[in-house]
Amino acid sequence: MDASEPLRWRRDPDTSRTVRLLWSVGVGTFFAVSVIIVFWRLFDMASQVGGESIVVAALVAVLATAVAFALSSNAERQFERLADRIPTSIDREISLDRARDAILGTVGMIVVIGSLMIAGRIVSQQGLLGDVGAGPFTGLAALSLPLALVALLLASFLRSVGAYDPDERTIYLYDPDQAIDLDVIKGASVRRIGDIAIVNFDYAQPDGRYVQGPRRVVLPPRVASEVVAAVDAR
Repeated sequence: MDASEPLRWRRDPDTSRTVRLLWSVGVGTFFAVSVIIVFWRLFDMASQVGGESIVVAALVAVLATAVAFALSSNAERQFERLADRIPTSIDREISLDRARDAILGTVGMIVVIGSLMIAGRIVSQQGLLGDVGAGPFTGLAALSLPLALVALLLASFLRSVGAYDPDERTIYLYDPDQAIDLDVIKGASVRRIGDIAIVNFDYAQPDGRYVQGPRRVVLPPRVASEVVAAVDAR
């Protein structure tokens, strides 16, 4: 490859496992909480007529069916049949991937939050933690919502699409469109987190003038190394 050829990248749920996992956990947690609230309400109503086992069996059946759909080799065909009935301009392949991620994230978080709630109920009924009771378990379950919001924010922050042109010494970012001229950068540092590189820029201030531009960007490690080297070599 020519050294001057632009380096292009795309980091989103389809190309980054980190972004995909964060999105799945974030969205799945909100869906899981909604399902648990509905289930708990139905469970309380069913307990008045001795139908708790029916509600539990129904929930297990729904979750098993959802997981089977997400992991099924025929999921794409079934999803296309459903999409044919709903007019949409969204890429069906991407929609199916996101549906799978949401389903698996929801089921996983239902298991996690449900386990915490059940453990808290058992501890409370048995008096195993004395005055503390179910507090730690219900606290962790409640904490899942703000953590889900953080996961979604991180997934959004870590998304990155763009190109770096060594000849022009410019980074082009898309969605939103931005151009970063390395000639106005006097220093750059990079922090690696797994397969993610977060580059911090220190902008020059010619004549005391503030230069607009992102101070922190997420890049693939290879691109980040090229950018930092270009800034250091200036």
